[in-house]
Amino acid sequence: MARSRSKQAAVTLVEDVDGGVAELIPDPDRPRAWTLLVDGAPQSHVDLDDPTYLDFEYQRRLGHVVDLVAPPRAPVRAVHLGGGGFTLARYTAATRPRSTQQIVERDAALVQLVRRELPLDPNARIKVRTADARAALAKLADGWADLIIADVFSGARTPAHLTSTEFLTEVRRVLAPGGCYAANLADGPPLAHLRGQIATAAAVFPELALIADPTVLRGKRFGNAVLIASDRPLPLAELTRRAASDPHPGRVEHGPALRAFTGGAVPVMDAAAIASPRPPASVFR
Repeated sequence: MARSRSKQAAVTLVEDVDGGVAELIPDPDRPRAWTLLVDGAPQSHVDLDDPTYLDFEYQRRLGHVVDLVAPPRAPVRAVHLGGGGFTLARYTAATRPRSTQQIVERDAALVQLVRRELPLDPNARIKVRTADARAALAKLADGWADLIIADVFSGARTPAHLTSTEFLTEVRRVLAPGGCYAANLADGPPLAHLRGQIATAAAVFPELALIADPTVLRGKRFGNAVLIASDRPLPLAELTRRAASDPHPGRVEHGPALRAFTGGAVPVMDAAAIASPRPPASVFR
C-alpha cells in the first residue's frame, strides 16, 4: 500500500514492501537519481542517467571489485545476492557490456517497486529472481559465475544462514576458477561479527582482502567493510590505490595483517550461525 510523506509527498515515494517500509527519495543534486531506504536504513543509490555513478562508499568499493575481476570491458557472469535498487548490476552492465547477470532478491514487493520506478535497461542481460539467496545459489551450476556479490540485509542485519562456512562452500562451488566473491559486511565494536566472517572465509578461500574505513577497523564506530575472496591472488596494489583515492578513503588489509585482525576468531558453522548485529539507531540519523 503506497503512502504519502508530508511535504515531500509529491517527490518522495513511500510504499510498503515485504521487508517493511520502502522509501525512494530523490537526489537533489542529480536529476534522475534516487536513494532507496527500507525501514529507514539506506539500501541503494541509483542514478538512471549514469549507472556508473556509485554514491555509497561500500558500493564504490564493490565497484572496484567489478572493475578488477576481469580485463576492462570484458563481459562476466555475475550473481548479485540481495537486490536493493540493482545498483551494482546496473554498474556491471554499463562497464562490462554483454555481461550475463542474475539478481536474487527475496522481497517480491521491493522487486516490483524497483522495476516500476527504477526500470532496468531492457537491453541489459539481467534476470531478477525472487528467492532466498542461499536457495537460489544452490540451483546454479558448478563454476557458472565469475563474480558473486553478497549484499543481503533483512531488518539491517545479514541473515544467519548467509554467514557460515557451508554457505561460502556453496559460493565457491558456483564460482569459476579464478572467480571472485565480494560481500558487504556491517559491524561495530568489538567487531566480533566481522572477525568471525574473515575467519569463515579463510576456511574456504585461500586469498582474502578487506576494504574498510580505518575508523571501522579500529572499532571506533559501526560501519561497512567489503570482504573479497578468491582462489587466485587478488590485485592488491590496484585495490589499495583505488580505495585510498575514494572520496571516503578506505584501507585494504590482507595477508598476515588480516589474519592478525581476526584475533583468534573461529569459522562460523550453520549450527552456531547468528545474524549480523543490529546497527545502532544513530547510524541512520
